[in-house]
Amino acid sequence: MSLVRSVIVLLSMLVTGLLPVRAQGSSPESQPQPQFFSGTITALSDTEVTVIRTVLGKNSATRTFVLTPETRIEGKPKVKARVTVRYIPDENGDRAVHIIVRPSPKK
Repeated sequence: MSLVRSVIVLLSMLVTGLLPVRAQGSSPESQPQPQFFSGTITALSDTEVTVIRTVLGKNSATRTFVLTPETRIEGKPKVKARVTVRYIPDENGDRAVHIIVRPSPKK
């Protein structure tokens, strides 16, 4: 019985020693993950779009996103249109990757 326990302990130590060790909190260096921001367009130009998000009971948040030729736009953006922006934080500001214009609610 003691021999069986010893073999099990030895095997478990071997198995755990063979597994790769990963440091806690470290992540592989890769592209920044896209993030999302939804709100209403307050300013629009050929190079950037400004969106404000207001939530009842909280402070409003305003963000300006840089538009590039790679930015995909679904719908027709205009001031006061509701949008969802997928963006990537960049050293030059937040770069818009995809903008989805939400349809206005029917009255």
